[in-house]
Amino acid sequence: MPYRPRSTLEQWRILQAVVDAGGYAQAADLLNKSQSSLNHAVAKLQSQLGVELLEVIGRKAQLTDAGEVMLRRSRVLTQQIEDLELLADNIEQGWEPEIRVAVELAYPKQYLYRALQKFYPLSRGSRVQIIDTVLTGTSEVIVQKKADLVIAGVMPKGYLGEPLYVSRFIPVVGATHELASLPTLEQNQLSQYLQIVIRDTAQKPMENIGWLKAEQRWTVDNFNEAIEILQLGLGFCWLPDFVAAEALASGNLVQIQLNNSSERLVPMSLLTPQEETLGPGSKQLRQLILAEHLK
Repeated sequence: MPYRPRSTLEQWRILQAVVDAGGYAQAADLLNKSQSSLNHAVAKLQSQLGVELLEVIGRKAQLTDAGEVMLRRSRVLTQQIEDLELLADNIEQGWEPEIRVAVELAYPKQYLYRALQKFYPLSRGSRVQIIDTVLTGTSEVIVQKKADLVIAGVMPKGYLGEPLYVSRFIPVVGATHELASLPTLEQNQLSQYLQIVIRDTAQKPMENIGWLKAEQRWTVDNFNEAIEILQLGLGFCWLPDFVAAEALASGNLVQIQLNNSSERLVPMSLLTPQEETLGPGSKQLRQLILAEHLK
């Protein structure tokens, strides 16, 4: 037999108002109800539950120990109902229930996190899904419109974005690797060594992207795995400087100095694959991300 609640949300809201206002008379003014109706609602709630929630001392209503626990749980319940109803209103008004943000792994996410921190109070209950992408996997997300906002380093033809950041890639090895002791190196010499590469997230990755010059490669899912392998003295890897900074400072990694160029610059941009149907929440978050890069 299905469960039938003995109490109503209105009863719990009245109890909260009585406690927050400091008494029945004050709560009656706040809710624009008669004091007797509030007394009746709380008395009926206590009777239905078989638990004393409030006791009147002098002219002030105070919570019992059981009332403290029940009131705290009731606040969670009423807030969830408010959030649910607000979400329904937002969906009706076009505020999207979920915002998908695809982010190239080579982008420093602290900018995004700061934007999300400012977005949260405005989010109206919208969920945010962050999707890590790499190389042509980012382009695939754009073309197939799998995200509302995309932070990309490689953009497909026909797409424009707002400039955000320029990621600087540098070649690094572990401190015990033989290349760590060489003052300089020719670019073509790197192809003779094991290269650690980050897995392209595309379903059909393009092998000619990502400076894959070495014949021998090991592929990992993220930069942290690459750094762990490098610190064992195995292989070299092109890493964003902000990713390698801590290990370089500690001496666990060493930057390889190349004669022609010891860095690769990748401009990061913010794109909206479906601008014509972009929801108000996504537009708000987009502005907050852009603002983080104007500081």
